[in-house]
Amino acid sequence: MRLLLSLLTCLAADVDVSTPAQLRRAVAEARPGTTIRVAPGRYAGGLYFERLRGEPGAPIVIRGADPKRPPVFEGSSFGFQMSRVAHVELRDLTVEKASNNGINVDDGGDLENPSHHVVLQGLKVRDVGAGGNQDGIKLSGLADFRVEGCTVERWGAGGSGIDMVGCRDGLIVGCTFRHGDAVGSNGVQGKGGTRDVTIRGCRFEHAGQRAINLGGSTGLAFFRPRPEGFEAKDLVVEDCLILGSGAAVAFVGADGSIVRRNTIVRPRSWVFRILQETREPGFVPCRNGRFEGNLIVYRGDELREVVNVGDATAPETFVLSGNAWYAQDAPDRGRPKLPVPEAGGVYGVEPHFVDAANGDFRLDPKHPDPRAKPAP
Repeated sequence: MRLLLSLLTCLAADVDVSTPAQLRRAVAEARPGTTIRVAPGRYAGGLYFERLRGEPGAPIVIRGADPKRPPVFEGSSFGFQMSRVAHVELRDLTVEKASNNGINVDDGGDLENPSHHVVLQGLKVRDVGAGGNQDGIKLSGLADFRVEGCTVERWGAGGSGIDMVGCRDGLIVGCTFRHGDAVGSNGVQGKGGTRDVTIRGCRFEHAGQRAINLGGSTGLAFFRPRPEGFEAKDLVVEDCLILGSGAAVAFVGADGSIVRRNTIVRPRSWVFRILQETREPGFVPCRNGRFEGNLIVYRGDELREVVNVGDATAPETFVLSGNAWYAQDAPDRGRPKLPVPEAGGVYGVEPHFVDAANGDFRLDPKHPDPRAKPAP
């Protein structure tokens, strides 16, 4: 096997392309280890690739030749769609003005055999969708993946910046999402059996009604590989900045997910929500969430309530600990109303950011982190 991989890698080559036709031909001829470099310029979208397969240590890479001047794929129903792929990377490309999803990666309907080992890095996806359930990046039936350093701006009013259905063992890291606080949209959503995915170090700027939706509502036929009693399981959200949105985070039919060490600034309706949308027999109530070590700055006069708990959920199984809560309009308000008692929470200690007016919400090192202050 190693000898075969070595021979395939030797046969692979860097290929330079400057038209969609050249790109399609290069993809059709690609071997493990091939890198296809796309010249700067504007290209028509609608590129569909199926069964594109690299090998471990020798992925097939499609990337912009000049990361400072990424090629722009514009229009069509989608920018890129890749089905039944493995060990494939897209890097330093821009997709805009697709009428449906910007980028699709899926299993081609083979629910038992996900696409896998896919990297999306340095992509820009913007102004996609026709006002409905259209996503910047749609991932359906994908395993062992990484989405890194991508920027997604303005997707369908009922869609998500990144929508995951039945995905597992993934990392979304260092990405930025901008959309507006529109009803019915999410920055990142993981549902349909999505599990073991981490969202780390991302920036959500008014990224939809729910900036991060841990779970959701999925038709039973679309779960991957099959319904197992939860919409999402063991997802992690950590070290992110979440500005605005109707709710910073929603646990929705999720079984055991963690939200920790995030900075949440002025959500419009709720800090977080505990909901159950899928009510089919055999599904567990939303349960076992952890909300820990977060810094929350809010205004009570902007919120409906701090935490929204829906029916058919199990809020008593949630753990809240070590969060710092600061109400800008009433610093001495005391503890917010929470669904369960919090261990080690801090209340009413003003955080000092480096330059909040200009979007820098790092904590000023000249002042202590409010989360380090003992509770009164």
